Amino acid sequence: MRHVLALVLFGSTLLAQHTISVPNVNGPIPVTATSHPLLAADHNLQPLDLSKFGYVEEEYIVSGAANVYDWAENNSLTVKTPNAPYATRILVRRPANASKFSGTVVVELMGNPRRFDWSLMFGYLHDQIFEHGDAWIGITMPGGVQALKMFDAKRYAALSFANPTPGAACPSADGKAPAPSDMEEGLRWDMIGQVAALIKSSIPGRPLASLRVQYLFLTTQFGDITTYLDAFHSYSRLANGKPAYDGYLLRNPPAPSKVNQCATAPAAGDPRRVIRNVDVPVISVVAQGEVPASLPMRKPDSDDTAGRYRLYEIAGSAHIDRNAYDYGFPSPADQAASVGAAQGTLDWPFTAPCEPPIKLSTEPLLSYSYHAALANLDQWVRKGTPPPKAPRLDIKDGMVVLDAARNGVGGVRSPYVDIPLGTYLTSSPGPGTCGELGRTIAVSRTSTSGAKSIDSLTKQHFFSESDSKRMKAELK
Repeated sequence: MRHVLALVLFGSTLLAQHTISVPNVNGPIPVTATSHPLLAADHNLQPLDLSKFGYVEEEYIVSGAANVYDWAENNSLTVKTPNAPYATRILVRRPANASKFSGTVVVELMGNPRRFDWSLMFGYLHDQIFEHGDAWIGITMPGGVQALKMFDAKRYAALSFANPTPGAACPSADGKAPAPSDMEEGLRWDMIGQVAALIKSSIPGRPLASLRVQYLFLTTQFGDITTYLDAFHSYSRLANGKPAYDGYLLRNPPAPSKVNQCATAPAAGDPRRVIRNVDVPVISVVAQGEVPASLPMRKPDSDDTAGRYRLYEIAGSAHIDRNAYDYGFPSPADQAASVGAAQGTLDWPFTAPCEPPIKLSTEPLLSYSYHAALANLDQWVRKGTPPPKAPRLDIKDGMVVLDAARNGVGGVRSPYVDIPLGTYLTSSPGPGTCGELGRTIAVSRTSTSGAKSIDSLTKQHFFSESDSKRMKAELK
């Protein structure tokens, strides 16, 4: 299907595309003995000294005006409320030395399932980002603002996604009008594009002003990325006509989120619950444990410039592991300061244990898969080099087919499942998140055949050279 320009209705006027405004910026916000950013790297669950990697961290307040939209099933956008003010914060990690910068910026829409910001993808990608010399920017979404204000009221006083129509109640099917929220999450769509416009602009005082920015890649595990890609990528354009983001890295491609506070998220069967073809490359990485739920989002690989796409389903990998928490979660003290209490402990950041108790998995397979995906996305955008294609995991009756070792059949292979080094269960019994947590059993080691397998997979660009060396070291 060829790329079609998004259409937007404003009043009775039909508009094609929208030029993204460059927002205002204030910063870097000073770090003092009594005030630091929430989610500062050295205040992570596992503190990270960025200087050891030649990196620095900065925080900025970004403010501007954004529209609130409605999004119809035919993918058209209607401007519901125009030009409402917003202010958010972005956290920037960049090479201290401009000569070490690759030109690539990874932009993450930070999630807030526990209300505070969570840079889950940085947790997976930081080794690749540091080794390649990329910059990383985390954007606070509306759901994270209240936690920031509780954490440091003075530092984050300016942040706001205020409802521009506070007297207008949301309509409901039963005729009962719910009370309007004082926050309008629908302001985030223009904000996401405006952050990109700011980073790619030439205005003084912008983040990364000392670096030569070439490409921006958007990532997150949350549904905002699907909504932005499907509804706003083709509609929102920079002043030069180019897209805000040059590529997308999707984690377990999520169903799209709702477009404004009064809307509902597209339900199963809704034509908006797809990954649309766009004019930049898109790579999806799906853990084996998430494949059954993601089957409705499956789409064919393509090298067509109107819809370049790759899907990698990773055999043996669970939904989540320790990497997402260690370098993507605030410290327990900062969690408590932002939402009133921290859940669990450093070793088990959850309220309840699984049954029987397990350790949070430290297997690096998912991290290695994301490293390779980011490297492949970068080369696809920079040089037009198509990434490798991989078979899908085998499915029967809606479930992944398992081999004798109870690992998935098909998908992206690795020494972890093909030697095998063990059996990787992609879920665990127990409450809450346990169903998403994997565990490893029956570990064995075979170095000779493992090294050959690693070399082959690295040559095919399913793993990076650095991760290849790490895997070989594990086999010794």
